[in-house]
Amino acid sequence: MRIAHTLSWMRPARGWLLRVALTVSLALSVGACSTLQGVLVPVDEPVPGTSQVDMLVATTRKKVDPVQMFSGDRGPGAAFANITVSIPPASARQVGEVQWPSKVPGNPAKDFVTLKADVIDRAQALAWFHRTLRKTPKRQVLVFIHGFNNRFEDAVFRFAQIVHDSQAPVVPILFTWPSRGSVLAYGYDRESTAYSRNALENLLKAISSDPSVGEISILAHSMGNSLALETLRQMAIRDGRVASKIRNVLLAAPDVDVDLAREAIADMGSKGSRPSFTLFVSQDDRALALSRRVWGSAARLGAINPDQEPYRTQLEQANVTVLDLTKLQAGDALNHGKFAESPEVVQLIGKRLAEGQTVTDSRMGLGDRIIQVTAGAAAAVGTAAGLAVSAPVAVVDPQTRQTFGDHVQELGNSAASVVTP
Repeated sequence: MRIAHTLSWMRPARGWLLRVALTVSLALSVGACSTLQGVLVPVDEPVPGTSQVDMLVATTRKKVDPVQMFSGDRGPGAAFANITVSIPPASARQVGEVQWPSKVPGNPAKDFVTLKADVIDRAQALAWFHRTLRKTPKRQVLVFIHGFNNRFEDAVFRFAQIVHDSQAPVVPILFTWPSRGSVLAYGYDRESTAYSRNALENLLKAISSDPSVGEISILAHSMGNSLALETLRQMAIRDGRVASKIRNVLLAAPDVDVDLAREAIADMGSKGSRPSFTLFVSQDDRALALSRRVWGSAARLGAINPDQEPYRTQLEQANVTVLDLTKLQAGDALNHGKFAESPEVVQLIGKRLAEGQTVTDSRMGLGDRIIQVTAGAAAAVGTAAGLAVSAPVAVVDPQTRQTFGDHVQELGNSAASVVTP
């Protein structure tokens, strides 16, 4: 009886797992491409008309061969790289897009490629940072933390696109944590964010302690928000407050439990002593809906209705600026990376940052067009939008270079082995 009962319980579970696998498979079938190794191997020469983004990369990933650079495994500590990405001419691309090479080496005239990709040590990273900071007018730093299901090259190219398209006058720093780059590695990725907290905290402290730095903004997407919030909470508990130069934190489609996020922000201190937070939500975010089922939580922060209680009162009390993108029509089938194809917003935000505006400055409306498409979004539409606009590192990235069929087969075999007596 006990065995029969167990089997009767597991069969529906197997069906649920396979339905999830099928759902993800369908999502990946849109715009997916085959596995391509070596996309970060530098090309010989730049092409006239292209643009360049020179970034510092800090990572807790494991260093591997020069072709891949860093894998999805966890490294023994923080490592660094200096990468220069070449972006095709404006005539060959649309703002918000990453053009992946169809073969290696890529064609700089139409593809994202690298001109330099060097693993460096801490001293070299600091030297790059100081050199780049001196050339940045407002001495602003932008730290980007990617989300779930991102390989190393995914994070590099996406961040290059964000910096280029926003034209933000910032020192660009990518913090990339050990993500498997697989839709079936959710648990591993989640624990990798916890593994990376100390390294991110050390990075933020090192930047903040530099007297030449003006201010620091953090942009986190999806699961990367868990890493950002818990790291800032940890910093506040350890030091009594979040470093004062960390002024703005942008929470784009956060895959975070609402209660945990509220407690994390509260632990960072009073409103005047913690950073300004801007939250981007969309109630039709299918990726977060799936995450909600996986975790069994009442809601994920990025999918709440900000006008519904108790969220409305809690957000007001925490002084969190909210932009509700639910009514916005986006090209992302999962609605997890909205505003990805809005050149006007990206460029407007870059201009705002160049003028020295704070990221959550609610005095700047983004125009009637933005208000209309968001169908009455919160009045506090500030300069945060543009940075999150071009960061659609979706839970199921259409550019994932992973053979999904193998995963589906493996999942099916695993489920079958569980239910077989």
